[in-house]
Amino acid sequence: MGKRKVAALEKIEADLAGLQYKIRKDPEAYEKEFIENWQQFDAAHEKFLAAPVGADSNSLITFREQIDLIAHCAELYPQITATFPDALKDVLTKHHAVLEPTLREKIVSSLTLLRRKDVIDSNYLLTTLFPILISTPSKSLRMILYQKILSDIRNTNTKTTNHRVNRTMQTVLYNLVTSDRTSPKALWAVKLVRELWRRQIWTDARTVDIMRQACLAENEKVIVGGARFFLGGDKEREEFEDESSDEESVDIKKVKHSIEINKKTKKSKKALDRAVDRVKRQERKKNAPHPLNFSALHLLQDPQGFSENLFEKHLQNSKSKLALESKLLVLQLVTRLVGLHKLTVISLYSWFIKHLTPKQPSASSFLASLAQGTHNMVPPDAIEPLIQKIANEFVSEASASEVCSAGLNAIREICARQPLAMNETLLQDLVEYRKSKDKGVMMAAKGLLSLYREKGADMLRKKDRGKDATMGLKSGDLKQVKFGEEQVGEIEGLELLAKWKEEQKKRKQAEQGLPEGAEKAEGEEEDGWNSDDWEVASTDSSDSGEWIRVSDSEDEAEPGPDTKRQKVGPEDAEGDDKENEGAETIDFMKLATTQILTPADLAKLRELRMEANIDKAMGGRKRKQELEARHIDEGLTAEQIEAPSKLRKSTKEERIALAKEGKPDREEHKSTQAIRKSKKDAEGKSSTNKEKARRKNFMMTLGKAKSKQKRSLVTTRNILKNHIERSKSGGRRRNGISR
Repeated sequence: MGKRKVAALEKIEADLAGLQYKIRKDPEAYEKEFIENWQQFDAAHEKFLAAPVGADSNSLITFREQIDLIAHCAELYPQITATFPDALKDVLTKHHAVLEPTLREKIVSSLTLLRRKDVIDSNYLLTTLFPILISTPSKSLRMILYQKILSDIRNTNTKTTNHRVNRTMQTVLYNLVTSDRTSPKALWAVKLVRELWRRQIWTDARTVDIMRQACLAENEKVIVGGARFFLGGDKEREEFEDESSDEESVDIKKVKHSIEINKKTKKSKKALDRAVDRVKRQERKKNAPHPLNFSALHLLQDPQGFSENLFEKHLQNSKSKLALESKLLVLQLVTRLVGLHKLTVISLYSWFIKHLTPKQPSASSFLASLAQGTHNMVPPDAIEPLIQKIANEFVSEASASEVCSAGLNAIREICARQPLAMNETLLQDLVEYRKSKDKGVMMAAKGLLSLYREKGADMLRKKDRGKDATMGLKSGDLKQVKFGEEQVGEIEGLELLAKWKEEQKKRKQAEQGLPEGAEKAEGEEEDGWNSDDWEVASTDSSDSGEWIRVSDSEDEAEPGPDTKRQKVGPEDAEGDDKENEGAETIDFMKLATTQILTPADLAKLRELRMEANIDKAMGGRKRKQELEARHIDEGLTAEQIEAPSKLRKSTKEERIALAKEGKPDREEHKSTQAIRKSKKDAEGKSSTNKEKARRKNFMMTLGKAKSKQKRSLVTTRNILKNHIERSKSGGRRRNGISR
């Protein structure tokens, strides 16, 4: 066979690769050769600039290889290659539209290589690549540039946050979005910011401000990108964090086992070292303090002005040409801001009137947006007409069951946020739908009923109030919420501790034989300073583990004249019941304001909280109250509005599809053993020694069987003895305890 002829270009390529290796090994010895190649590059560069389109393929290949050589060795000769980055930038900036794809890609990768070798800084690279990204018509080049820019920003912020580079890049992106609001170029700014936010590289208010300006643009794609960032950016960030933590999980035991069994090589040892480093890094991440990742909606500087501008520009403006899906996204963002920050945009609620009909496309999305845009600071007069409109349009006997249940559920979600928007007549009418034969309508009406049993039981008929609400109204525990009223912050579970202390006090009184509700005599003081009961008081105070309370005021120590009264007349029973019912509240406020909790009290408080959480998990009453406030930080979706309509009885086809879900088809039906085997094969596991012995050819086992028959008793004993010793030490490979 004759020797293959090597082309001239292949020789040049081989020579340049060999020269690159030699230069990197001994730069001083090969400086002359490098200067010669630099001069050749300089000549080829000038020739290319003179005629960028008419260059032949051979000269382009030579030019590309010379760029590669100089890029790899540029840091060794900084004075000679000082103009090299500017030359590459000049070629790429001026002629990126007409460059050959391979040469163009080589120039981009060479600039990135120079950045990795610290020949150029990050600002130089980003300011070179980003203008080309937003102007080039080549899709392949755009994807390369996007990945290079993203990876460079990520690498720059790996060890510490590089504020200078981040500020420069954020300013460029902000100017791109605000300079021309109709241009689609701002879409690249949106893509970059969303990806960097998802990777938790940019998490500051300046990043959020760029997306705020994107939402106020006039290009539909840019608006949608900005709205999706605010509505789903935090969820994307959490999902990416979960994915990255799953990818990093390594089973060291499995790696060690494979190294012990297989041939020991340097590669396997390096794999083990990498796995150990990764696990250590994972442990450091777990023990590290969790960063404060604020939501993008919380980092907005002026949510009131932003929501008003969005509403006026994209929704209220009749000249807006946004599609229905885009309008719904903007509407969800506006209502989410209003509900989260408790803003006041009165014109928003009157705008909803024309869209609240079952014939409206995506009607459930409008209902969900209205519900999440409602809060307790919205005037009830602004929402009451909307509830009336929903009731008239959606909730009627002539409406379909899905429409009726969606309307009732929407009313319930609105009233959960602003209970004062409902009037008594309409509520009593809507509650009657709990007798409907359709399960979805019935459950939606019952949900509305249970809501008002807690929020406004006095608006219901007596027969609809239920036992707890009726008792709460009589005792005064259930009070009508006033407009703008806010709950005072308090220690969680403190009322449970006050109630427990009251029960302990009553139990002690019963043990001492005192009648229930009786107080001590006038000569006795609460602190136990009476000489007759000194021993008893000191024993009680030491047993209880509580601190002795010392009162500074004399009025507090003196009981009132009414406290001695133990017999109560029938005419005063009702008044005393009210006083006793309010005692718990008084004790709770007294405990919160006048006493210091001891370590024993705090331990009991934790125990009572745990019991309350268990009751809540088992379906206690407080679980309902949490469900009412579940959308304070989370948005409401159309699926949640339509949820009651899905409670209908499923058809036979739906039940069959549900049963088949996750199961193999009949063509792929396998036995349990076959499924287990295929699972093993997929995981890359081998069969056991027993399985291999079972599959061995019978003729190959005959010799061993015959030799076993000819063994003497002494040989058999020794073999069994060795077998027992081997099993104790972990088999033939000594994988267990060594001898």
